[in-house]
Order: sequence, then structure tokens, then C-alpha cells
Amino acid sequence: MAGGTKLVLGIDEAGRGPVIGPLVLCGVWVRPARRRALMELGVRDSKAFGSSRRARQRRTQLSHQIREAAACVVLLTVEAGEVDRRARIGELNLLERELAAAVIEAGPSAARITADGQRLFGAMTRRYPARRAQDRADASSPEVAAASVVAKAERDRRFGEIVAAWSEQGEELGGGGYPNRVTASNLRDYFARHGQLPEEVRHSWSWPVLRELQRAQMGLRPYRRGEQLSLPTLTETDAD
Repeated sequence: MAGGTKLVLGIDEAGRGPVIGPLVLCGVWVRPARRRALMELGVRDSKAFGSSRRARQRRTQLSHQIREAAACVVLLTVEAGEVDRRARIGELNLLERELAAAVIEAGPSAARITADGQRLFGAMTRRYPARRAQDRADASSPEVAAASVVAKAERDRRFGEIVAAWSEQGEELGGGGYPNRVTASNLRDYFARHGQLPEEVRHSWSWPVLRELQRAQMGLRPYRRGEQLSLPTLTETDAD
């Protein structure tokens, strides 16, 4: 893109913590003169809007406005199965850095790149000298906040599609896929109706409700409160 070096790029993700659904990472490129326009739209950290239906609608509206104001927007989505695979081998942070690099390479060059999370993205500054990793960048950088909103709006949309496919309540189903009381109720209801967990569940997440349902799916009894687990004692014959 002509004049690409005059652009600034913000990068953020949505969906790292949920037990259901994909991880979404977004990059938003804007011209410096348009940063104020983002602020005037009311762009801020996507989590600040909350999780109500009204909040989801507001993020969706803002996402469309951000796309109109931005020079370029790139979205990358990783499904639950791949998030699981990388988490099991301790590569969740590496996965996010790979996604951030892919976003940078997919769009125009930028004079400055800001990503939310010093510990997560700080290691990338050597490869991308224009990159600045910053904690809570979504609160101080309009382009990062914009990326946060677009990523979260896409995550909202994908979660709505997921629950619409397996819940009679459709996208009104709450919880956002995060490990909370509402999600626990939703998963138990799904398991009661289908005898298994949804394929969009991240099985590697260490959440007692998930462990309970995984054991039930394998035909094992639930853990008792305070129970100590131990391996059986092996005889020399068993060990052989």
C-alpha cells in the first residue's frame, strides 16, 4: 500500500481464557490522523463493554465503524482443537506470537506496531524493530483498543454460532464460553442431552467442571471432595 510507512498498527486478541470456542487475533492499521476518530467513536478495551446482549451489539456496531476508519484490518482465528494442542505442549504464548507475526506480514508496513502484553510480545521487538509491546495497551492506544473490539466482536459472533448449533437458547446463551457458573450450567445441560461434550470445548483447560464431565464421559465416577488420588502399587511382574 502506498504510504504504508505512515500507518500505525495495533494488535490484540480475544478468547484466550474461554473453555469453549476459538482464539481470535486482530491487527488494525490506521493513519495517525485517524487515531482521534477512533477515540471519538468510543473505542476502548473490549472487556470494558461487559458481556450483555447490549454490549455485544455495541461491539458489533463499533467493529463495523472501525473497519470503515481503518486503512486495513486482518483477523486470524484458531479453533479450539489447535488451541488445545498447543496448550498441552506449553506453546500457547508461542502460538499467539506466531499469529501476531502472521498478522504483521499480512498487512501493509507500519511505522509503529503496538501489541498488548509486554511479557507475551516483548520478545518480538528484535524481529520487528517498529514493534512496541506494552501492558494494558488497549487502555492507552486507540489502534490496540480497536483491534481488541474487532477481535472480540468476531469472537462473539463465532460463539453465537457455536451455541446456536447445540443449544435451544441460541446466541442468547450466556457465559461467553468462559469458565464460570453459566458456562458450567450450559455444559452440564449439553452433556445431559447428548452424553458427551461439544467438540468446541478445550479439553486441556484445568477447570473442575470440565474434569467432572470428562470423567462422566469416560464412565468414571466424580471425584469426592478432599479425595486423594494415587497410582496403584506395581509388582515386579506388573512393571515388566
